[in-house]
Amino acid sequence: MGLIRMTKYRTLVLATIGFNFSFLIWFSFAPFTGPMAEEFGLTTAEIGILASSAIWMAPFGRMLTGWLSDKYGAPAIFAIVLTYVGVFSMASAFIETYSLFFVTRIIVATAGITFVIGIQHVAEWWEEENLGLAEGIYAGVGNAGAAAGALVLPRVFGSGWNGPLFSTNWRAAFFYTGVVSIFLAVAYYTLGEAAKSEEKRQATKDNASFRDWLHTATRYGTVVLALAYVMSFGLELSMNGWLATYYREAFNQDNLVLASTFAATFSVAAGLLRPIGGYVSDVLARKEKDILPFFRGRYREQWTFVTLCFIVVTMFAMTLAGLSGVLLNAVVVGFLVGTACAFAEGSIFAMVPSMFPNSSGAVAGVVGGVGTVGGILFPLVYSAPWLANLHLGYSVVAASMIPIVLLSAWVFRPEVAKVANTAGFVGGGEPEQVTSGSD
Repeated sequence: MGLIRMTKYRTLVLATIGFNFSFLIWFSFAPFTGPMAEEFGLTTAEIGILASSAIWMAPFGRMLTGWLSDKYGAPAIFAIVLTYVGVFSMASAFIETYSLFFVTRIIVATAGITFVIGIQHVAEWWEEENLGLAEGIYAGVGNAGAAAGALVLPRVFGSGWNGPLFSTNWRAAFFYTGVVSIFLAVAYYTLGEAAKSEEKRQATKDNASFRDWLHTATRYGTVVLALAYVMSFGLELSMNGWLATYYREAFNQDNLVLASTFAATFSVAAGLLRPIGGYVSDVLARKEKDILPFFRGRYREQWTFVTLCFIVVTMFAMTLAGLSGVLLNAVVVGFLVGTACAFAEGSIFAMVPSMFPNSSGAVAGVVGGVGTVGGILFPLVYSAPWLANLHLGYSVVAASMIPIVLLSAWVFRPEVAKVANTAGFVGGGEPEQVTSGSD
């Protein structure tokens, strides 16, 4: 028993470190958009496309790796992804043509698919009553890798140093982060164990057929949580890739390090506060405490609904803060948007493994994959040429989220929520016969 307890903490630490670095390398381009735009002759709209392209492979990639993690175990899949990401990151440091550079950075950006691998790995080791907190710690500290990249990379590689192999500093950043990625791949494969028991490993593997995946992907619970993840994690992705540019362009801020630091305040909130979202969900479920007059008895669902409403309100506030013309207002509200994202993401991934205990990788893949679509679309809105200014895009995005909030209100009703893991938009109530929710 003591060995299992020690290994589950080791699994949490290993997954968290792996995903933290994956997030860092995923958005390692963001602090250097200025120098890259200058070298390759990019417009602001093209920078928006570059930020969006970092997410293009994530939807399908996360769905695939979530299923592969259920089938073959997280350590092997995590190691494979970190290895090829490291190789292509190193290669991108030497490429001189923008078209080829663009392709290699899309491949490097698939580092983001490791999220669902770690979610599955942690779920294979942690018990249900503490799963929200464990997944929140994993994803929260992991997501903070974007903040680490924004704070560390421009300071280490933007200080005027030019090594013998590189003509510009951002190339050095891409090369050395690639080296670290390969090192972590070896460590993960060597130290990781797929599940806490052979029985647990086999139960997960037995639910990894395509038929099972299709079933879980179309349940009401999966669909609404995936869309909720669009407006939380998808939003976080879009802001991670855009905020440094926004603070620089919208407020005429030319200091690269300072603009990246402002952007990092969002990433810190969105990452490090995520465990709170999972912890509150766990506490409400354990204490069976209602916090809303509706959705009575659906404790995790109530908290998730509150966090989704919080996101919409703060996004409208982001536009108002920008229109005030005061940079500090935009930075403070950006931090609140990050907080809202963190709470929502933590609550969503407290629900996923609780609702689908033997298919956590597959469901996490669908939720995490679909959720990244927001990271593709939202940057295109922020930088859209038809907007009167760079502040209005946030309100356009907020308005697009309202139908998702309304759908969640329908699914979270007690009569629907109690069968949300078995009833769905396609097919009947097989194969995973587990009561939805944790109450």
